Amino acid sequence: MPTRAYGTATGPIAGFLENPAVGMAPWIIFSLLVGPGRFEIGVAVALASAVALVVTGRLVHRGSSWKLLELADVVFFAGMAVIGLLAGAGTLRWLETYAGEVANLTLTLIAFGSMAVRLPFTLQYAREQTDPSLWHAPGFLRANYVITGVWGLAFLVAAIAGGYGDLVLRDPNNIWTGWIIQILAIVAALRFTAWYPRVVRARAAGGPVPDRASLLLPLAGLLVPIGIAVLVFDDTVWWLGVALIVGGGLLTRALRPSEGVKRDP
Repeated sequence: MPTRAYGTATGPIAGFLENPAVGMAPWIIFSLLVGPGRFEIGVAVALASAVALVVTGRLVHRGSSWKLLELADVVFFAGMAVIGLLAGAGTLRWLETYAGEVANLTLTLIAFGSMAVRLPFTLQYAREQTDPSLWHAPGFLRANYVITGVWGLAFLVAAIAGGYGDLVLRDPNNIWTGWIIQILAIVAALRFTAWYPRVVRARAAGGPVPDRASLLLPLAGLLVPIGIAVLVFDDTVWWLGVALIVGGGLLTRALRPSEGVKRDP
């Protein structure tokens, strides 16, 4: 397999594994799958994906160091699997209801905790895509603090939304708190992770900087399918579904002409 000059494996699989969002995939899968009657399947799929990522990462990046997020993935979901096997009926019901919030809060703590110890978890992924001469550059470090912080906020929003649905609405399957808000938070973090490094590189090179429209356009496009989902699953607020469809279409149209790049003032 070809390698970069600084020793990191290349290829589509390597590029996939070098994205920090991949390390969060087991948590995202778990938080979206878990619910009443779905704890076991959520844990099983999340743990299997965590182990698969670790094994694949070791095969692709031979000799690379273990990543904080990889270790957290395996330890957390292995622990949840053991607890699920040993738990009584009452504990299992509690886990089915609140395990999603536990996972989101755990990842929030990992994100902000890694920043507190000066090792934002995205840094280990970013270094695999960056020449070692830039690893200690202020711009490179700052970008990873920002991206890690955005992920921490995204999972905090997901935890709050899920907690509101479970504790206040008493409805773990509420379409807004259990799905829409959480998915939007994660998608926004994913989009920011792809967009912000381009901004940092463009500023460092003194070239044209990607504008905010290129960040917001994919998010605006999500409003249309969300509106359709509201019409299908929550017809009590059909007017909101219609508003989201119309607003998403208009916002997408408004943002598209300015999509692209501009120079940073």
